[in-house]
Amino acid sequence: MRPSAGRAGFSLPIPRLSHHGKSIVTPRQLQRLLQQVRAGKLSVADAVERLRSLPFEDLGFAKLDTHRELRTGFPEVIYCTGKTPDQVLRIARRIARRHRLALATRCTPEIYQAAVQMFRDLSPETPPLVAWHEAARIMVIGRPRCPAARARPIVVVTGGTADTPVAEEAAVTAETMGRRVERIYDVGVAGLHRLLAHRQKLDRARAIIVVAGMEGALASVVGGLVRAPVIAVPTSVGYGASFQGIAPLLTMLNSCAAGVAVVNIDNGFGAGYFAALLAGGDKKR
Repeated sequence: MRPSAGRAGFSLPIPRLSHHGKSIVTPRQLQRLLQQVRAGKLSVADAVERLRSLPFEDLGFAKLDTHRELRTGFPEVIYCTGKTPDQVLRIARRIARRHRLALATRCTPEIYQAAVQMFRDLSPETPPLVAWHEAARIMVIGRPRCPAARARPIVVVTGGTADTPVAEEAAVTAETMGRRVERIYDVGVAGLHRLLAHRQKLDRARAIIVVAGMEGALASVVGGLVRAPVIAVPTSVGYGASFQGIAPLLTMLNSCAAGVAVVNIDNGFGAGYFAALLAGGDKKR
């Protein structure tokens, strides 16, 4: 497939990523371990040995939280900024091997290309899926979780096209966690009729993420129209007096609409993750 600047990305075929280690990192693995102990197929000493890596794996430059999925329902996510490509790939390889899914945010094309090559070298016959979402700056290794049938969607709304990168970070994060996502972009308050044309879609939403820069008024407008919780994301889009996102942040924090919560400036990942939790919580894989 060809590269895409939007949600589809491009990907490679994927085999079942094997779990080579013995540590227990997912709820299903822990249940299977306890069942083996109860059935007498595994000794208590052996079970303790398999749990030895609790609660993290020390890579020297990073301490990998191997049991985060047990606690929160989703594996540790890699924040690429400030890390070398080699560090990102070493972490991604461990997470993908243990959980069959790895999500890396603020990823660069160089890291993505290196990941494709690394996984091709590890499994040349059937390279694993490595998807690149250019607008979101997200790399996903493995298969995103499937949304529940007929699940109400998370709707991502932007004030302008310039807010798209942050909005896509939120959307791709929620989709990777197995949530249905619908997008309504470029419907800011300067042309409010554009938003009202999507009223039915807003009314069906389980949660709504509103991404806006400039003065950030869109979150209050949406919050006054719907019964779904609204997650407001201020962006650093705007002229000088917007202070790189401080102005929309303060507007959203001072919203007079009930039901509006606010994340940090440009934090699309945090909004997408929180919306995924609101949309029903993570199911067992």
